[in-house]
Amino acid sequence: MAFHHVAFATRDLAATHAFYTEAMGFELVKVEAIATPGGGWARHAFYDTGDGMVAVWDLHDDAEVPEDFDPAISTGLGLPAYVNHLAFAVADRDALDAARDRWLALGHDVLELDHGWCTSVYADDPNGILVEWCLTTRTLTAEDRAEALALLAADHPAIDHKPPGAVAYEAAAVGARP
Repeated sequence: MAFHHVAFATRDLAATHAFYTEAMGFELVKVEAIATPGGGWARHAFYDTGDGMVAVWDLHDDAEVPEDFDPAISTGLGLPAYVNHLAFAVADRDALDAARDRWLALGHDVLELDHGWCTSVYADDPNGILVEWCLTTRTLTAEDRAEALALLAADHPAIDHKPPGAVAYEAAAVGARP
């Protein structure tokens, strides 16, 4: 089944628009302006990812939306930032490096992790949502699937204590624009 879109709220539409168009390279393809049930209004902006869409809600409804809501989909719920996140595929290492370098050039700190079967780079969007570019580095096998089922079924799964290879890049250290 094809993926259509995922939607989340923003507190700063201009910064969010800049992130998804400049830092991610996605195209704004549709904005709907609607009345909200509480008597306010909202904009719903859709960005084409090339294989589905990311959409953001810009909410203006004092009756339905708390003024101080936190749009971060993990930390806003009291969870670590890595739990709920958006991950996008890249085709090869050159594309992963280009995505990392684009983020750094635009002032975003980046974390790179080698998970052993994929390599990912991560940055936060303006809403505190962790965004990932991910490169699958090896084909998953029947053995991987069997291990997945065993770990899923285990009451107390065996824990892999080997941390993924990590490299942190600070945007300021590579001459990013302010």
